[in-house]
Amino acid sequence: MIPLFVDCSGKRIVIFGGGEVASRKAEYFSSEAKVLVVSRSFSHKMSLLPVERQMMDAARVSDEMLEGIIDGAFLVIGAFSDADQNNRIKDLCTAQGILFNNADGKPGDVIIPSVTGGKNYVLAISTKGSSPAVARFIREYLETQLPSLDEMVAFQSDLRAQLKQSEPSVSRRNAILREVLHDPMVWKTLVRDIFRARQYVQEKYLHE
Repeated sequence: MIPLFVDCSGKRIVIFGGGEVASRKAEYFSSEAKVLVVSRSFSHKMSLLPVERQMMDAARVSDEMLEGIIDGAFLVIGAFSDADQNNRIKDLCTAQGILFNNADGKPGDVIIPSVTGGKNYVLAISTKGSSPAVARFIREYLETQLPSLDEMVAFQSDLRAQLKQSEPSVSRRNAILREVLHDPMVWKTLVRDIFRARQYVQEKYLHE
């Protein structure tokens, strides 16, 4: 599988299942996409999400009815606790060329990663479906060990723009950016005071 960042704004995403797994998937997409959740019951968390809900027992309806529900979807997610029902929906999606993510059952076309980010960056972590717990561990580790990562991205962006104006050598500009990125003092100072971090970098790396 090849990792991609995809613009899901306005796209139709159908989720089968109303439990906790389905709720996490719905929450992941609900701020950007048009999400329809199909299930015979819904968790309390699902009832609070800004999604459309359709009450239905998928096991008791025909393939034709399910095909009508998934028609035109960008992505379909099988989040039932019943792997056979998820696999059934997967087969219908495959026949229509619709992307499919399977929470339990035969692997689909899409893996939903563990995501962390800030104003200036997004990181998506996947173990190719082998261990969601490890992906979550890595996400939490990065959040704990690099608390000023968002500030560093913004800082590097500003520094890069500054160097383009003052340093004609591309190799030297890149070397300074790397040195700043690997400087523990910059990371520590960013947490407390961005102004002091800028002053420190100016004195250590940008002096005449």
